[in-house]
Amino acid sequence: MKKTFIAGLLLSAMSMTTANAQTFTFGTNTNPEGVKFEVDRNGFIIDGTHKLPVMGEIHYARVPEKEWRREIQKMRAGGITILSTYVFWIHHEEEEGVWNWSGNRNLRKFIETCKEENMPVVLRIGPFCHGEVYQGGFPEWLTNKAAKDSKQYKLRSMAPGFIEETKILYNNIYAQVNGLLWKQGGPIVGVQIENECRGPWNYYMTLKDIAVEAGFDTPFYTRTGWPKLNGTEEFGKMLPLYGDYADGFWDRTLDDMPGDYKKAFIMKDTRLSSVIATEALGKNQDTTMEAKDLQYPYLTCELGGGMMPSYHRRINISGNEAFPLAVCKVGSGSNLPGYYMYHGGTNPYNPAHTMAETQATSVTNYNDMPYMTYDFQSPLGEMGQPNSEAFHQTRWFHQFLADWEEELSLMPVDSLSEHYARRGCFVFRNDYVRLLNENGSASVCPDGMKWEGMTISSTTVQPFAKADGKLYLIPVKGAKSYKIAINGKTHSIKPDKEMTIAGKGIILLSDNKARRAFKIDGKMHYAESNGILFKDGNRIVEEVWETLQTPVTSVLTSETSGLRSVSMGSQKVAAMPVESDFNNASTWSITNIDELNANLDLYLQISYKGDVARIYADGKLIEDNFWNGKPMLVRVSDLIGKKVELKILPLGKSYPIYLQQEQKAILDNAAGNQLLSLDSIKVIQRKDNY
Repeated sequence: MKKTFIAGLLLSAMSMTTANAQTFTFGTNTNPEGVKFEVDRNGFIIDGTHKLPVMGEIHYARVPEKEWRREIQKMRAGGITILSTYVFWIHHEEEEGVWNWSGNRNLRKFIETCKEENMPVVLRIGPFCHGEVYQGGFPEWLTNKAAKDSKQYKLRSMAPGFIEETKILYNNIYAQVNGLLWKQGGPIVGVQIENECRGPWNYYMTLKDIAVEAGFDTPFYTRTGWPKLNGTEEFGKMLPLYGDYADGFWDRTLDDMPGDYKKAFIMKDTRLSSVIATEALGKNQDTTMEAKDLQYPYLTCELGGGMMPSYHRRINISGNEAFPLAVCKVGSGSNLPGYYMYHGGTNPYNPAHTMAETQATSVTNYNDMPYMTYDFQSPLGEMGQPNSEAFHQTRWFHQFLADWEEELSLMPVDSLSEHYARRGCFVFRNDYVRLLNENGSASVCPDGMKWEGMTISSTTVQPFAKADGKLYLIPVKGAKSYKIAINGKTHSIKPDKEMTIAGKGIILLSDNKARRAFKIDGKMHYAESNGILFKDGNRIVEEVWETLQTPVTSVLTSETSGLRSVSMGSQKVAAMPVESDFNNASTWSITNIDELNANLDLYLQISYKGDVARIYADGKLIEDNFWNGKPMLVRVSDLIGKKVELKILPLGKSYPIYLQQEQKAILDNAAGNQLLSLDSIKVIQRKDNY
């Protein structure tokens, strides 16, 4: 890559040391124990030590309250060290003046649980959030006011009525978290103001001032670093955080990897992305960094941990995407890989309308999303189930970052090209590109890395962890043999056999053993059944997902009357079916649910082919799924004691929707002009081993 002026600025900025790095001052950054949470040009300094944390998004209102602790513990096991979450306005004030902070919406209890689990939190307080929520999170009563009186209530503006409603929102959020800020001994270290907003800057600053006045006095404040602002910002008031995605449900085309998605998989000297929210922000987003932007630390909040399928664009994430994305960002100088999403969820049920984004609303209506599921194909899915590749590949990388964070966070970007970057004694490489080069691989290899008085280099193994006084390594994908140079002498190293040099143990874990290896409290522990090991209080739990040999009886009670006519929605992409369309769906009655053990943590895994599948219990919509080749999961606890029906609409060969090549081939090879089948219903148990 040709070295540009911007690249030179980047290398210069990243070469800053602690002694001359600019420290930013936001809110109170010291907790009652005297621990400071500081921000400088490199990133975060906690209790005087530079850190390289990993941030993961989970939405508390999309996860059952009883599951919060377990899922936070599992996120920790995956290497997440800061949790981020949206506070969706519509989840808490559906009716004007009537606030709901109970059950899955109990923000205070969620933050208290984070505190008990020692998990720092960045709170994303809106007022606009998006997050594929109905109207971007704006309640209908507010959008109705804006429609009737735009002068007073124009959304995302300085209109006095809208600003006053935002004050009420911020004050209500703060009332829930008062006592849980960092300065109060709580976990809230940061607050994001707004989301994907062009400004103007006085709008941002007005919102920040309202938040501070409400009580949000935190070590730092953030905004999304995209899109480019209208006008000039006041430097140092909010940290810009960035993102990139492997693919996007929001694109208007029906093509594989359109636009610039392949650029998410290269090292680059700009922090901006030209693929985020292209339906709203356009395809020609400015990717030129201004010099002042490079004075901030390079932090991200939205690396694609997965991707939702929209109705018109059925993306199927393999799980191999997240690790290369993170390698490219950290290799390019980022000191905070932050994932959106890291953990999926389920939308709250609303009998009046979907709680997800839809083309049928007046605002934030770019895409049709499933009513209920927000699985996002993320490292931990909707029910907390692991996406094995994404979970483990990123977990290994996160453990490396945790064990070498102090050194790495201060290492400059010494050199940079599309597939290669060097930061100090680590070489970052990637030539994997989703769908275009899936035989490629990403790696971070030592080249002069110091450990216990040794200097270590290799191109075939990468550092994983320091535990039990030993150095743990994992293989580089595709390597045929493994060699490591220690103090200039090359050694062959075999997987799962300890090598001793100068009295110190070095262990290369095979891929299979690495999937079972978890560092907990400084020691390496191994799962017995390829499950997730996590710490729950003083005990270590292994969570395992198993398919049971329990038959599920499904009886076809009515067959589809044929294909529906698919219209184009308000945004000129295919419109999803409405409730009445399911009166003509093929319907199966699932008859033996009550025979399942209600005391077990059980799920139905439904494999089908078609357009859209829905599960109803006593007529209430419980779960839905846009077919992208993967099965859908349903909580058995939502079904026991109820009349359960599965409805599937056929997928027409002429429907204007995007399918990936494998699913497109299945559709093309189907008999007739449509695809519809129920292939299997399995019972999955989530259980714990101690």
